[in-house]
Amino acid sequence: MVEEVKRQFALTDSQGLSILTGSTEIKPDYDRCIAISTKSSLREMVGPGALVICSPLIAGTLFGVQAVFGLTGSLVSAVQLAISMSNSGGAWDNCKKYIKGCYSEDPELRFMKQPRTEQDRVSAARAREVHDAAVQGDTVGD
Repeated sequence: MVEEVKRQFALTDSQGLSILTGSTEIKPDYDRCIAISTKSSLREMVGPGALVICSPLIAGTLFGVQAVFGLTGSLVSAVQLAISMSNSGGAWDNCKKYIKGCYSEDPELRFMKQPRTEQDRVSAARAREVHDAAVQGDTVGD
């Protein structure tokens, strides 16, 4: 991310101005930064996701079925649940921002209070349902 921001700051227009010095020709490439951040966060969520799925299987295999039901299972499950809930809350929050920001190509995933085009008006009811579901998920995630 830092390298991308430095690259964008180093760009100059025909007058020798950069984004930081008031160039009107060069615009920040937000989508590229968002893509870098999203790829990184998805890559980092693989480990906690694997922990949630694999640890009961490993505990049951190594210590027997009773271990999964006992103290070991409770502790492992509690840690898994905490990590899973933390990741899920962040994911729901990002989902809500994605829908409210109208970043999707799919009109049913672009929530607008006042739709501008006919296609947006047709998709508005479904977009509201999707937005409401994301808000509920975000509330649960918090």
